[in-house]
Parts: sequence; C-alpha cells; structure tokens
Amino acid sequence: MTKNIIFSKVSSKLLLGTSLVAMAILVMGAPGIVRADTLYRQLEVGMSGTDVSSLQTFLAQDPTIYPQGLVTGYFGFLTKSAVSNWQSANGISAVGRIGPASLPVINAQMAGGVSTGGGDVNAPIISALSVNTSNSGANVSWNTSEPARGKVYYSNTPLTLSNETPKSVDISGASVMSDSALRYAQNVFVPSLQGNTTYYYSVYSTDGDGNLNLSWPRTFHTN
Repeated sequence: MTKNIIFSKVSSKLLLGTSLVAMAILVMGAPGIVRADTLYRQLEVGMSGTDVSSLQTFLAQDPTIYPQGLVTGYFGFLTKSAVSNWQSANGISAVGRIGPASLPVINAQMAGGVSTGGGDVNAPIISALSVNTSNSGANVSWNTSEPARGKVYYSNTPLTLSNETPKSVDISGASVMSDSALRYAQNVFVPSLQGNTTYYYSVYSTDGDGNLNLSWPRTFHTN
C-alpha cells in the first residue's frame, strides 16, 4: 500500500518545516554485516546528531521494529515509535527513549552487528547544500559522502513523497538529473523557472548499490 507524506505543514509527527534534515531511506543490500557506532548519551524526541543516525540505522535493519527505515539524524516521532517497538521486543518498558535501562542493551546489540547479506547498505550522506538563483533558473549543488548520482525535485507547491518499494521513492513535481556518472560533488541546473516565485525542492542521491538519500524539502525564491 502506498504511503504518502505531504511535505508541508502537517501533523506534529512529521512537521520539520522547511529546514533541511537529511532523510536517508535505508535500503537493504546484498549479504554482509552492518555495524553501528556506540551510543554515548541518552536519546529522546527532539535530539539530533550522528548518534541518532546510528540508532536509526540499527533499528532499520528490522522492518518489524522500524518499518519506515528513515535515517534522518533527527529523533522524531517515527524514531520514538521504533524505539518503543525495540524496547517491547527486548523486555524493556516501552517509553520511546534511549534511557539508562536501554543504553547498555542496545549498545551490546549494535556492537554485535546485524547480518544483512553483503554489499553496501549505507545511503550517501548529503552535505553542503546550496542554491544560486536567477530570474529563470536555479543551480543546486551539494556533496555526498560517496560517489552518487544526483537529482533535484522541484515544484511551486509542497512536494509529496510516495515510498512504494524498498528501493524506490517517488516524489511529486518535476525533476532534473545531473548525469548518469557517480560523483562526490553534485551540481544540477533547474531551468525554465518563473521569476519572483517560491519553489519547494528536495535533492536526491543514489549510490551504485541503489541506496538512496533525499533531503527534507526546502524552498528557494527566484529573482
């Protein structure tokens, strides 16, 4: 069943405004071991950081625990639900936060790794996102942590995301792709825009193994 998320002012469960939060869709690869980092602090709703990404990466290995599989670096309500599911499965009170009772247990499990069957399962990390606009176009650039293909989705109305299959995410609006080459530095020109207009946009990067990452939508305004 298709799940739709409208990137606009929706319920508090998904509202992050238009601030950029890298929303990595963790995609399972072929056989291997994924090892996550150790958590050194307690984690709860509203917190962010690489340790939150590590937590989400670990939880996403089990679709019964974290069916959405989103690795954003932000501890929101979906992560809280996943943590509650993990706590219930491990006989810990399902409070939805990583507290003193959960921290040693989840660190022990994360240190052991989770078998997934081989290959790269890590989505490319998006950073240094910037936009330069004119009255009829926009140049969108960003970096990725590994060679990837870049694409920009854009619209003058809020974007909608549909996650229908494990390695496919559909986003409403028009799209422009950089090229078919895998590269660290992405640069996409968006042409034929209207002047003095606000556009919603999201950047999308896919590595050679099909792992994908997209940014939470932001806006830019043409001259």
